[in-house]
Formats: sequence, structure tokens, C-alpha cells
Amino acid sequence: MLTLLSMFYYICLRRRSRSGTRGEALTSRRAVESGQRATLPISVEVDQYAKEVLDFSSHYGSENSMSYTMWNLAGMPNVYPSSGDFTQTAVFRAYGTWWEQCASAPLPFRRTPKAFHSQDYIELAFEEPVYPTAVEVLETYHPGAVVQIMACSLNPFSQNPPTDVRWEVLWAEEPTKVLTPQARQFSPSIKQLSFPTNLIRVEVNSSLLKYYTELDAVVLRGQKERPILSLYKMPRIDICDLSDSDEELSDPGASIRQAGDGKHVNLGNGYFDKLPYELIQLIVSHLTLPDLCRLTQTCKLLHQHCCDPLQYIQLSLQPYWARLSDTSLGHLQGRCTLLQRLNLSWTGNRGALTLTGFSSFMKACGGSLVCLELSCCHFLSEPCLEVISQTCPGLQELNLSSCDRLHPQAFTHISKLTRLRRLVLYRTKIEQIAMLSILTFCIELRHLNLGSCVMIEDYDVVVSMLAVRCRSLRSLDLWRCRNLTERGLAELAAGCRLLEELDLGWCSTLQSSSGCFQHLARNLQCLRKLFLTANRTVCDSDIEELAANCPALQHLDILGTRMVSSSSLRKLLQACPKLLLLDVSFCAQVDARIVQELCGLFPNVAIKKSFTQ
Repeated sequence: MLTLLSMFYYICLRRRSRSGTRGEALTSRRAVESGQRATLPISVEVDQYAKEVLDFSSHYGSENSMSYTMWNLAGMPNVYPSSGDFTQTAVFRAYGTWWEQCASAPLPFRRTPKAFHSQDYIELAFEEPVYPTAVEVLETYHPGAVVQIMACSLNPFSQNPPTDVRWEVLWAEEPTKVLTPQARQFSPSIKQLSFPTNLIRVEVNSSLLKYYTELDAVVLRGQKERPILSLYKMPRIDICDLSDSDEELSDPGASIRQAGDGKHVNLGNGYFDKLPYELIQLIVSHLTLPDLCRLTQTCKLLHQHCCDPLQYIQLSLQPYWARLSDTSLGHLQGRCTLLQRLNLSWTGNRGALTLTGFSSFMKACGGSLVCLELSCCHFLSEPCLEVISQTCPGLQELNLSSCDRLHPQAFTHISKLTRLRRLVLYRTKIEQIAMLSILTFCIELRHLNLGSCVMIEDYDVVVSMLAVRCRSLRSLDLWRCRNLTERGLAELAAGCRLLEELDLGWCSTLQSSSGCFQHLARNLQCLRKLFLTANRTVCDSDIEELAANCPALQHLDILGTRMVSSSSLRKLLQACPKLLLLDVSFCAQVDARIVQELCGLFPNVAIKKSFTQ
């Protein structure tokens, strides 16, 4: 046995010597051949909890508290191993498919890879860089959302960051449906890295979950010294190589020629010469973006098809955020002259994209844009928004969700995009003056998200302007707005009668005793979604008014109310046959027995009732 171990160690040393000096290799070889006992490197395994939350895409909580926020993932667990709905955990903003069914949801992008499942993410920094041997996610409620775990070569606490920031996937899988909501310690088998890391990214997809997933802590386990089996650097394949072949294809159309009568001449491309141009375009349109770019390198005929601007009318670069750079955009620039829908969400952070690269691409390709997704793009600055306002005159959809590092002054440029119909400003630092300017000029708005915009001083003034300027508004998200009163809500209901979705979750200044919710139900009879989350004052009269006036209602959240009884809920369920979602969690008068009874009577409605163990 000792001889076999010695031979194995000798082979490892020989392989290592390829990257070491000749002297080191000879010394190691003599040590084995002389019968000396080989001593394997010993490294102590380190367990550590996250030190700091660096970035995230969304959270259920407020920007000014710790309840249900991503910041709860820093440090040791607060809840685990207990199960249930606890405020001390980290909770993302959405779950299930309810949000995707709403009119305010954006259309999906073509060519999104089937292997890309991520909807939200969080990035965590740990004290010491290690070579990971395990990553453990402590899930305390409705587990199963984690779909990918990644590691970064950058040390976020270092004063000298590397020029080449690398992200590597430690583990990835499709979304899973866990049958039980009970807590668990999720520790998938991860691959070994060739570099130490103390920056971990967890990506989630909550579409299969029956309720909000809750995370309590993340543990990074690893060794300070490189494990011997990871000493040999494997060749790295960049799946987002967007460049063409090194050999210049000087005449991409040379393989397709037309005779005098307009017919194609066979130029040696086999059966491809017999296919109509449009049919080849259709075939090529089913390829993912990296495959499309690789195919350009095969022959001149396919190069022409793959570089046709019609293949790039829609472009989603979000799945490739870890590899995207100014160079990547430069390679795509010549092909995107007809670009209409662009998704750059999550891209460009930590210097990957610059103002120069972004501006160059937008000036060349932004003229026909109608949709621009820029969620969590922290490279954005005021000059970037200025470029957007100058180069995208026809823009109809703009998503700046969680761009929380944008200076408030930058948002004034949005008012120049007068054709906007959908605007998402969730978790941004937009101020009241900029918002009023936008509403003054962007009168075609249909969907507006101002959730968790804490810099707006008076929401009554904002919604009053909405009621006057944007009468065709279909959806409005005011999640956790701080100071909306019944006066502003009354003006909104009187001016925007076409509203189908209204989120007033955690708007604690609204009081049912003023009659504001009943007035709302009488005026907004097209309502399909209404969130009154955590408003303790919602009562039976409000529910009965909804039942009488809003037959199209599909989603209703009254979590946390103390004054709604089962009798009013039964009236609502009978009067609203299209109802799909009803959240009565923490409703004092609605216990588990009543929920079970209502579920039996109305099986097509998902009635939610969370619990705390």
C-alpha cells in the first residue's frame, strides 16, 4: 500500500513539475526514489459565515430596517434550525409565477439559454479567501430556490484588485420543487477552484415555490492552502466568446451570388445552396447567442446569416453577465443596427463595462430600441442615462430596478424619453423633483414601479400628478412608500380609473377608517391585483366592497390584518370567480382551520397562510 501511495505521489509531483522549475522536480523525484516518506501538505479547513452583504437584486424588506432584508445573511444564523416565517431572515421580493402573469410583467427575451434559470441573486463577502470545499445555505422556509452558486477571484477587501476578475460556477441545477416548507441545510457538491475566494454569489429561482423562500445564513468552508488535486489548471472555455475568427472573412457574401435572372447560383455549399435565405435564417434563429457567434467562424455563407442584423432584433446579455465586457459589446456592435429589445441586467459591474464602451454601443445600436433592461447595472452613471436619452428617442420600456448607486440627479434625463410606457425604478434614489419632471413629459406611461423609493418626500404629490398626467396608467407599484395618505389615494382612484394592478403593501399611513379602500374599490372596477400587505386596519367592509365592485380580481394580499373575518372572505371568493391568489398570512381572525375549509370550497384559489414554528 505504501508503495502504491508513493507511486501516486510521484506521478502528482511529475505533473506539478511542468509548471515548476527543473530543480524542484528533480529534488521531489529523488525524495521518492530514495525511499523517503512523502509528506502530503496539510491544510486546516476553515468554516466562516458571511461577513458582509455586497449586492443583491431585490428583497422583501425595507431599505431602512432589518426585517426580511438581505442584510440578515451577514453573520451567524438567527433562526436555523427553526422553521417558519421569521422577520430575521433574508427574503426576496417575489415567488411563484404570480408576477409573471401580471400585465406589468415584461415579455420574455428570445434566445435565453434553457440552462439560465436565475431570477434573483445575492453576493456575500467572507473574511478569509479559501479554496472552497463546501458552501452551505441555511434555508428556514420553503427551500429549493437556489439554482446556482458562484465564486469570484476578486477579494472585495483587497486594496489591489486584480485586472482580470473571474467568476466560476461552483454548482448549478434546475429549479426544484421541495414538498415540505421545513428548514434544511443545503450543501450541494461543488467543484474545486484553481484560485482562493472570499466572494460568493448565490442565485435563486422561486418560480416553483408555493411561498416566499427564507434564507438565514451562508457558510463557506474551505482550505487556506490549495488542495493538491486542484494544482493543475484546467483549460478554461469562455462560453461567451463573441468575437469572430482570427482569420478575416473579407467577403462574407462571396458564397452567395445571383445570376442575371435573380436565381441563386450553386457555389459549393451543398444543400445550403438549395435552401431559401429565409429558411436558413429561421434555423439559425433557434441558436443561443454563443452558438450563433461560434457558427460565424465556420464558413462565409453561415457568417453572413449569423451576422444578419435581423438575428439581433432582440438581445439578452443577462445570462452572460459574468463574461460581458466592452470588448464583447464591440464585437456585437456591427450586428445590432436593427436592435429593438436589449437586456443588460446584472452586467458590467466591477469595471467590466465602462462609460466609453456602453456609450459607443448605444450610439451605434440604440436608435431603434423600444425596450432596455438595466436591472442591477452598477456601472451606470448620469452620463450613461444622458446617452440613453439622446440615442433612444423611441424607447418605451426602461428598467432601472436596484440601480441604487445612481446619483439622484441622473434621473432627470428620463423625462426626455417622452414615449415611455413602462418604467421600473424599484430601489433607486430618485427624488421627488425628478419624478414630477418625468410625469410631466412622459404622459403615455402604462406601468410604473416606485417600490422602495425612499428618497421621494411626498407621495401624495406624486400620485396626484399621476392622476392628472397619466390617465391611461394600468399598473402602479408603491410597495413600502412611506407617506401616502387617503387624500393622494382618492385622487389616484379618481384620475386613473383603468388601473388593473395596485401594490400598496406596507404603506402604513393608509387607514381604513377614512374609507379610502372602499372608495378605491368603487372607482377601480378593473382591478386584477391589489396588495394591501401589512395594513392592520383593513376590515370586512373593505373586502365586501371589493367583492361587490371588482369581479375581475385575481390577486389579493391582505397579510397581517386583524379585522377581516371568514364570512367576508367567503363573499369575496364567491363574487370573484377569477381569483387565483389570496394571502391571509398572520390574519388574526383567519386560522388554519378556516383556510383549510376555504381551500376545499374554492380549490382553484391558492390561499396562503404562512406559519412560525
